[in-house]
Amino acid sequence: MTKVVKKKLKLKKKNFTILLILIFTCLFIVTNGINVINKIITNKNTSSTKQTEKKKEINEKISHYNKNFKDRYIAYKKKNKNLSDEEIITRVNIGLDNEYYTNTKPSTNLNKNTILVNKYNYLEENYIPNDLEDISLQYARSGMKLVREAKEAYEAMAKNASTSNLKLVATSSYRSYEYQEKLYNNYIKSDGIEAADTYSGRPGFSEHQTGLAVDIYNGKETYTNFEKTKEFEWMQKNAYKYGFILRFPKDKENITGYIYESWHYRYVGTKIATYIHENNISYEEYYVKFIEPKK
Repeated sequence: MTKVVKKKLKLKKKNFTILLILIFTCLFIVTNGINVINKIITNKNTSSTKQTEKKKEINEKISHYNKNFKDRYIAYKKKNKNLSDEEIITRVNIGLDNEYYTNTKPSTNLNKNTILVNKYNYLEENYIPNDLEDISLQYARSGMKLVREAKEAYEAMAKNASTSNLKLVATSSYRSYEYQEKLYNNYIKSDGIEAADTYSGRPGFSEHQTGLAVDIYNGKETYTNFEKTKEFEWMQKNAYKYGFILRFPKDKENITGYIYESWHYRYVGTKIATYIHENNISYEEYYVKFIEPKK
């Protein structure tokens, strides 16, 4: 074998070795590159999962957050993704993640202006508020009663309205459990239970039993037409000054569970009434934010 041939063979062997090195180097780079990409994808998916889980969580710093309701908050949020965390907490605290008249509980703050009676909070059959007094016939139909403080505030309000040639007449106020039972059953016979539940409280669940609620008309128009009267316009501007709120506003049916009732007013005191008036919220919303015990 000549020196030339040996030299060529040696060169080929060297080139082959270099080629093998290059091939293994490329394989190493590609393999590591794939691992890096997979790691990035994994981290991205993990991050995405964490973000999704974070979205499901509820902001615990919101003032009326209740740690006992955490699972309920998350479940309600899944069904109502358009609502803020504060709205989620408020609605669940009210009880709106359950059907009306389910998961009910006895009302607290009995014989106080802050009592809440609605489709989740009820009064016992034998509950009669303290200090019930007759409303002056000058401002009410015969037999109308309210708790003393509410009665005095109502009469002062009606008297002030009269100075503007406006007449406020209480057409329904305190109702006993038995009275509400008869009334509600008559509504069922007339309109059926589904319709009745939209405008009448079931016995024990009507706030008329608190002695703090009053239905008003002007002595001319029927009470259901109260919104069309000048007296209603006056009430919109002045009721809160006497401690009264429009209990079932037009834009809060999904919160209160009742149709809009322009004639139904509830005494809560001037401080609470002013806040509700200025912030356009329902009493349910105020109650769970400021009155209900924090847990």
